[in-house]
Amino acid sequence: MAQIEILFGLLAAVAALTWLAQRVKVEYPVFLVLGGLVLGFIPGLPQVVLQPNVVFLVFLPPLLYYEAFNSSLRDFRAILRLIILDAVFLVIVTIAAVALVAHALVPGMTWAAAVVFGAIVGPTDETAALAVASRLHVPRRLITAIKAESLFNDATSLVIFNLALVAAVSGSFSWANGLFQLVTDAAGGVAIGLAVGWIFSFIRRNLDDLMLQNTVSLLTGYAAYFPADALHFSGVLAAIAAGLYLGRQGSIITSAESRIQIGAMRDITLFMINGFLFVLVGLQLHPILAGMGVTAATSLALAAIAVCLTVIVVRIVWVLSTHFLPRLLSRTGKTADRIASFKYALVVGWTGLRGGISLAAALAVPLAVSSGAGFPARSAIVLLTFAVILATLVGQGLTLNGFIKALGITVETKHREESLARLKVARAARRTLTEIAKETWADAAALQDARAHLEHAITHDKEIDEASTPALRKREEAYRRIQSAVNDAQSREILRLYDEGAIDPSIMRKLQRELDLEELRSEPASSTV
Repeated sequence: MAQIEILFGLLAAVAALTWLAQRVKVEYPVFLVLGGLVLGFIPGLPQVVLQPNVVFLVFLPPLLYYEAFNSSLRDFRAILRLIILDAVFLVIVTIAAVALVAHALVPGMTWAAAVVFGAIVGPTDETAALAVASRLHVPRRLITAIKAESLFNDATSLVIFNLALVAAVSGSFSWANGLFQLVTDAAGGVAIGLAVGWIFSFIRRNLDDLMLQNTVSLLTGYAAYFPADALHFSGVLAAIAAGLYLGRQGSIITSAESRIQIGAMRDITLFMINGFLFVLVGLQLHPILAGMGVTAATSLALAAIAVCLTVIVVRIVWVLSTHFLPRLLSRTGKTADRIASFKYALVVGWTGLRGGISLAAALAVPLAVSSGAGFPARSAIVLLTFAVILATLVGQGLTLNGFIKALGITVETKHREESLARLKVARAARRTLTEIAKETWADAAALQDARAHLEHAITHDKEIDEASTPALRKREEAYRRIQSAVNDAQSREILRLYDEGAIDPSIMRKLQRELDLEELRSEPASSTV
């Protein structure tokens, strides 16, 4: 089968499995992995092997960039201590624990190979963790903690992975060189990412064409990742740094229309990349078993169980210790805050999902070392990595929503924060109108209309801030329903005019876009970040 036919087949599988996941109310990443696993064993279908370079050079840069672009530096600074503990030290502790277990239970697993394996499964996977966690109805600070950790821990694990891989292949290792490499990789990656962010902010300020804006936005992650990777710095941190920098500049360097289009393209891109990646992960079990044999795979069952338990238990113990013990020992902390902290820590501990990045790293392990001998226990590394992915992504992913409900965690409302922000924005606009009124070109009638609109917005947001009563919420819901019905009628009339030839396609699209934007303004904000 031609490669293009396989590509379209995978796209069809992503669409069909996502639709089924929505119907059975299962998080789509979990369902895509399971669906891919089943598809891999259907007779007659071609085997699709996950290529590590495709993941690292095609999938990873835009995923990292877009997620960092949508992240908040303010939120990250508030939990900086936890980010360092979980994205650096937890990864190191997990690598060490997994290496000990693998070395003890897997025949032929040298210490260097065991550390390589530990670095493969040590970090959570941002594509898996964010795709599952961001769709759960949990407080924003939980999503922020999961997002921050999963964004930054790849840098730690991939540096250790490369160092251990050199030791395993060459048979030698220097701690001094290793620590120096760790620091230079991080510093170089961040520097390149910030430089690329600054350059692209200048480019986008001078672009008026919407299609070019979208294209440049998509290319930014690659523009940061590729140079850093080619210079042997951290491409992961480069893409993240570029995304965080441009995320702060987004409202300045692009127009409102451009931001809407880029946001839509970003959502589609992330969905398709995640969908392909999760299906490809599921498809890998058949080639893995065919490559090493069912008997050899069965002999690793005990090691697989032990490694999966190690990955899960180490994370839970670490997260509970670092998140809860400081509050437990504090005399000033309230009991309610301690209980809430304990529940949040449990959820973070249970969200240690691994995904396609781990499997890509396992498949990237070379077949042989410098002496010509086979890489120690390479087949076992690949199979055990897949077992960890199934145990965490499928096992923990399927139970995460029920786990959150059992703990009684509810969504914290952002209603007051949003209404206060709207109020301050409207007041800033009112001050600007006062300055504009002094200009000779300012039309009095137009100024009056603008003032009336702003005064209505200010009064409305004051009411929301001061008393969000059931009656007020009922009125807001009624307004949204009325607005939706009016917009539907207008859309039907626009289509009728187009069908009769009264307006051309460009006018139809323009009028419909205006209606769509108005409907978006009347909808409530999303509960996730």
